[in-house]
Amino acid sequence: MALPNKNEARQLLEKYVQNEYQRFHALMVATAMEGYALRWEEDASLWFLTGYLHDLDYEQFPDQHPGPSLQWFADWGYPKSLIHAVEAHAYGYNGFSTEPQTRLAAALIACDEISGIFYAYQRINPVPFGEMKPKSIKKRLKEKAFAAKIDRETIYWGCEKLGLELDAHIRNLIVFYGQLEN
Repeated sequence: MALPNKNEARQLLEKYVQNEYQRFHALMVATAMEGYALRWEEDASLWFLTGYLHDLDYEQFPDQHPGPSLQWFADWGYPKSLIHAVEAHAYGYNGFSTEPQTRLAAALIACDEISGIFYAYQRINPVPFGEMKPKSIKKRLKEKAFAAKIDRETIYWGCEKLGLELDAHIRNLIVFYGQLEN
């Protein structure tokens, strides 16, 4: 198992992902994952890297995602837990049917789509992430026209699999994303 360090992962992300939003999305998901890992005394590096690299192939292969990256991760000797989490986060998309079997996989599902809600909310309300109000995020989450491409059902399912109430998850993410401003 030879996981890259954060700097090596950043270089890898920059090699495969050109879109600035996708790069920021990777950082948001990674930050949330690392926050949960620290809270639950899990491997913070593994969790961060899982979140950071989970969409590595999306820009180049959107209709096959995450298939190519699963092969890359296996070829690079990444841990099976990371590979499983990335595969499970695509449950129901592009023919993938692997359900999350680990807390790592459930956390990735719970953190992935909802990061888009936070991002879109900040674009229209330029308030720092750490100062966002949970009720405002939840309100926007319920508005189907707001960030319409975000799959709300995946967010709810991810929270269920992770064993977290949506309100608690949103509060946690506000704290975790607040670190992006430091």
